[in-house]
Amino acid sequence: MNLNDKVYIAGHKGMVGSAVWRVLESKGYINLIVKTSKELDLTNQQAVLDFYNQEQLEVVIDAAAKVGGILANNDFPYQFLMENLQIQNNIIHSAYTSGCKDLIFLGSSCIYPKLAKQPMEESSLLTGTLEPTNEPYAVAKIAGIKMCESYNRQYGVDYRSVMPTNLYGTND
Repeated sequence: MNLNDKVYIAGHKGMVGSAVWRVLESKGYINLIVKTSKELDLTNQQAVLDFYNQEQLEVVIDAAAKVGGILANNDFPYQFLMENLQIQNNIIHSAYTSGCKDLIFLGSSCIYPKLAKQPMEESSLLTGTLEPTNEPYAVAKIAGIKMCESYNRQYGVDYRSVMPTNLYGTND
């Protein structure tokens, strides 16, 4: 990434997205692009594609997600699965379709099995049962990782997946 690249930060109001924004801004990035959910509905595929084509983005950082606590995840599993699949599918596919070569997909440490050996290793992915209370969210995030891997392998782009650990702080 270069300081003058057009960088879109999806989910810039959340804890991780706002932290990414602050770090990039402090390092002198001058073309940081953000949209509120009222300005851009990330579940609307055509709206996302139109936005990407209009902006001609060079880098996309996907920190957007429908998130909630244990109770919300447990009570609304369909919404957490479907909305997160829609959001990340639209963000990732529109990046490819519009010609964006660099994308960072931020997932979650909940993608790893509930009883993964500690310290956890990347190779633990898909080796055991997920935590049931957030399984739909985790499955969506795993699908996003696999989408990035598939785009890289099939189309030669550089889409990276990063799994932040559990977080707390500003905007939590």
